[in-house]
Amino acid sequence: MPRTRPWEVSDEFWALVEPLIPKKERREGKTYKRKPGAGRKSAEPRTVFSAIVYVLRTGIQWNALPKEKFGVCSSTVHRNFQEWSRADLFLQLWQKGLSEYDDMEGIAWTWQSADSSSIEAPLALESVGPNPTDRGKKRKQTTRTSRRAWRPAIAYRHRSQSA
Repeated sequence: MPRTRPWEVSDEFWALVEPLIPKKERREGKTYKRKPGAGRKSAEPRTVFSAIVYVLRTGIQWNALPKEKFGVCSSTVHRNFQEWSRADLFLQLWQKGLSEYDDMEGIAWTWQSADSSSIEAPLALESVGPNPTDRGKKRKQTTRTSRRAWRPAIAYRHRSQSA
């Protein structure tokens, strides 16, 4: 069975993404040191987008992006990611994908629900009992120990005074 590579950008997906990528334009009224087209060539947008998808799918750090795999420096990829984020490329891509999914499958927009288990239920503490990790502890967790509160031996001293 061949291995799947979820970070690879297919031709069909690139056809959806390519029109959304912002074009770099020269600003009117600004004086440039180089003529149009001079200097280092910019990286291909498809290669940069593939590298961004690779970083986001694998969860690696930007600096860990293998240059041998994409032929693009990680700082170039990150800079383009930031520029495209400011230009709302990923928001537009998400909206386009959401509308396409709505056309294919249909989303029930009238009924939505949210579920979260990241907070404790305040009224369920009586029925649930103490946290299993705290059951072996002898003292109550909210009370402080009987130690005195820390404070310096001298309230205030000048540099000329000895300690």
